[in-house]
Amino acid sequence: MSKPRKMLNNCDTPHIQALMRLIPTQSKPTVAKWAVAYAECALLPLWEKYYPDDDRPRLSLHAARETIAGTLKWNTGLNAAAQACNAASANAEDNPAPRAAARAIAQCSSAIHSASHALGLALYGALALAYDELGFSAPWPELEARAETECGKMLAALKDIAVENEPKPCKTGWEC
Repeated sequence: MSKPRKMLNNCDTPHIQALMRLIPTQSKPTVAKWAVAYAECALLPLWEKYYPDDDRPRLSLHAARETIAGTLKWNTGLNAAAQACNAASANAEDNPAPRAAARAIAQCSSAIHSASHALGLALYGALALAYDELGFSAPWPELEARAETECGKMLAALKDIAVENEPKPCKTGWEC
């Protein structure tokens, strides 16, 4: 059996392209709030289903909320929490759904530092949910289709909170 992929590798899908166009029109706080909220609702429950006693992803999201609110600095708290969340992902190496969920949560938590990290919600998070629903041995086209559906939900959630003509839109450097 082949090794499961860690993330989606196609940024040319319609919903990911739409996210890549919308994210740079928003401020970092708007993007970060969206990414953290989506991760809390969709990915944290997935992680906790498999690892209920490992609170590193939850703590990473909490630190992100504090950083967005201005009560915690990136370099004094959020960075360490996001790195701990990435370590949780590495500990889940044999379980692709929660592993990808933890990676996505770490990326979402870091979106207030760099808005381009928010795309990790789609690239890791959508695949995590597809793996959880279909199993990692499902055919790749089925996993991609399920992930693209989730990316559509992510896009709708961002559109719901997007600010038209938002001042100080974030800068992104897409590398996919």
